[in-house]
Amino acid sequence: MMNYKGYIGKAEYDDENHIFSGTVINTKTVITFQGTTVDELEKEFRASVDDYLDWCREDGVDPEKPYSGKFNVRFTPELHQRAALGAGLLGISLNSFIERSVKDELKMINF
Repeated sequence: MMNYKGYIGKAEYDDENHIFSGTVINTKTVITFQGTTVDELEKEFRASVDDYLDWCREDGVDPEKPYSGKFNVRFTPELHQRAALGAGLLGISLNSFIERSVKDELKMINF
């Protein structure tokens, strides 16, 4: 993965065409890039992000932010209840409980 200005790029190598092709994975907007070497791929990734930001500025559009810090989570009613009760037992908000849980899971995969 590559990170530039908060945008995360992921690339794969196409051994048939001998080229790396990548996409920004943390936006709904499709931002792609290609390169024949790792250096070129990284350069094109940064250029694609900059092009996207320039386009937004020129058109007076707010660029899509990779992450706002807010997201909706859908649970079964039973899991929602258990999580709310667990948070209550710990004396924390449901939001804090979910945040802790995600952090713990990310630690498990060393991410």
